[in-house]
Amino acid sequence: MELNGVTIENEYAEAFPNWACRVIITAINEKWAYQAATEATGFATSAIGCPCEAGIEMFVSATETPDKRPGVAVLFFAGGKKKLKAQVVERLAECVLTQPTAAVFDGMPEAEERIDVKLHFFGDGYEYEKEVGGRKCWAIPIMNGEYIGEENFGIVKGVAGGNFFIMGENQPAALMAADAAIDAIYEVEGCMCSFPVVASGSKVGSKKYKFMAATTNEKYCPTIRDKVEDSKVPEGVSAVYEIVIDGVDEDSIREATKAGIEAATLVPGVKLISAGNFGGNLGPFRFDLHEILKE
Repeated sequence: MELNGVTIENEYAEAFPNWACRVIITAINEKWAYQAATEATGFATSAIGCPCEAGIEMFVSATETPDKRPGVAVLFFAGGKKKLKAQVVERLAECVLTQPTAAVFDGMPEAEERIDVKLHFFGDGYEYEKEVGGRKCWAIPIMNGEYIGEENFGIVKGVAGGNFFIMGENQPAALMAADAAIDAIYEVEGCMCSFPVVASGSKVGSKKYKFMAATTNEKYCPTIRDKVEDSKVPEGVSAVYEIVIDGVDEDSIREATKAGIEAATLVPGVKLISAGNFGGNLGPFRFDLHEILKE
């Protein structure tokens, strides 16, 4: 299959189940909402070495937030409900409560599964309950006024590990295409890219170092293409970037994959789009590139 003159390999991405939580962070302006969101989603690129996977989903208009201030929606993903709760608690406490003018609200109010994130004890008895936009919140006195936050958040069974590879004739072309793909994915609700662009793909384990849980995926390294017998890098490609997508459901990942690939193939110098999988050993979710692009 070809799209905009770019070959789309007949491959599929393999993904696995994960618990997801959506939090809306607001602030006095978009800059500070984004700053808080960036801090809250730090060190959360991959479950291989990070305590969770997290990223910015989208900007939220002031007309759509409970306190009528600009906001940023973030998504957190973890393999279990307890682990997810612990990460949301720690990240909101250490990275959002500490940010100027920040407030937090539940981004999944309709979800049946819930977790409690009790931060109001930080108020040391000076905290009090407050209603904001029809929602029960806590107000905690802090140095710039009050931190406002909900403490009950919805969670759902999400999907982690959707992906596709962008292969370019040179590094600038491949990176520009990856950037375009991410911009397109930001427009899709219900998903995020935690890296957001992967320059260092990995494989499970190691051929040489038995103590390593993961090592470089040599099949996708252009500089050693001639040294790797089963290299996935075709001739004429000198840079490969991977886009990894986590979503609240399968549909969000399918929509994001399609939007990202369509945007990437519009960039001159892109030679091939592919995807990575482990032959069905990683998880039960399969995202076939050709099927998705035909939808």
